[in-house]
Amino acid sequence: MTATAGRHDGPLVFLIAGEPSGDLLGGRLMAALREETGGAIRFAGIGGEEMTKQGLKSLYPIHEFAVMGFIEVLPHLLKIILRIRQTAAAVRSLRPDVLVTIDSPSFTLEVAQSLKGEGIPLVHYVAPQVWAWKAGRAKRMARYLDRILALLPFEPPLFEKHGLKTRFVGHPAVELAQSEEERLADPLPEAGKGPLLAVLPGSRKGEVGKLMPIFRATVAVLAERHPGLRVVIPTVETVEAAVREQAASWTVPVEVVRGAAAKHAAFAEAQVALAASGTVALELAVAGVPTVIAYRLTGIGSLFSAKLLRVPFVSLVNLIAGRMIQPEFLQGECRVENLIEPVDSLLRDPAARRTQREAYLDVVHVLRPVDASPSRCAAREIIGLLAER
Repeated sequence: MTATAGRHDGPLVFLIAGEPSGDLLGGRLMAALREETGGAIRFAGIGGEEMTKQGLKSLYPIHEFAVMGFIEVLPHLLKIILRIRQTAAAVRSLRPDVLVTIDSPSFTLEVAQSLKGEGIPLVHYVAPQVWAWKAGRAKRMARYLDRILALLPFEPPLFEKHGLKTRFVGHPAVELAQSEEERLADPLPEAGKGPLLAVLPGSRKGEVGKLMPIFRATVAVLAERHPGLRVVIPTVETVEAAVREQAASWTVPVEVVRGAAAKHAAFAEAQVALAASGTVALELAVAGVPTVIAYRLTGIGSLFSAKLLRVPFVSLVNLIAGRMIQPEFLQGECRVENLIEPVDSLLRDPAARRTQREAYLDVVHVLRPVDASPSRCAAREIIGLLAER
């Protein structure tokens, strides 16, 4: 078990990310912590590609935790329980100066809760969406966590009323925000080529399995209406093989790319996106890509989600705006015949694309902290907590 170090010794930060979106947050946080401390910081924990780039030697492969839904978790349940216990034991052994758990609450918060009373400050990065469902989680989390770093400005009061210190640090998606002029610009297809559609079927195997067939059939119809239509599918390590396997049978030219740089390059060139609900909806808004959101769960997961959801939208863009900016098609509405027209309209109509881009501007503004980048704000909160000790 090793902890990576900067140029000097320094406090040890143990980080746990359970899926690719958390890994991206973790990588940026590690870079910001190193910058804020002049390299006098050490890291240990669990992460993926982005955290590895920052020097983390992950205790376990991150793909072990990238499952979702009751049915999908069941075959992995014993292994996940074992990993929770092993991770908690690793934290106790290393005695870090702070534990930072990142998103993936069903895994990371189980580890944090088991470490209550150990004398290790417990910080959770990305507030669980208690405003959407399971509101009682906020009170339970206040019993063992020391701090939450929230991505959305309306989240702190939901936890602070239970005595849990919560800081809005901004959403990391805005770190890559272009100028207003760039976000309003309408990229044109390359000379001699058809329009480029970005397709994002999610970062979990269950999402990819459910959405890729729907997206494939939708794209097939769109290709008949838009000669030369091309598709780029940004993906992540955990589902790359599954995405490539399914994309091989598509009837249009498809380029599958992986990594943050390739994803943002795709966003810069795409005229429109068809995406699974999630953090990527905000990333697309930041990049100024007109988007249609689709999502579907099946079986027990769909019954529970429909019953427990307490908000009018699932896209964070729509939720923050308080109105429908990105069209959403969820559960039974997530069908090929429903997706074709809104995507087709955005591909055809520059005015429709600009309307969505203009609506994005206010959303991006709300997500930006005042005094620094989101990652730097998060890093400063953690350093401040260390200083309090």
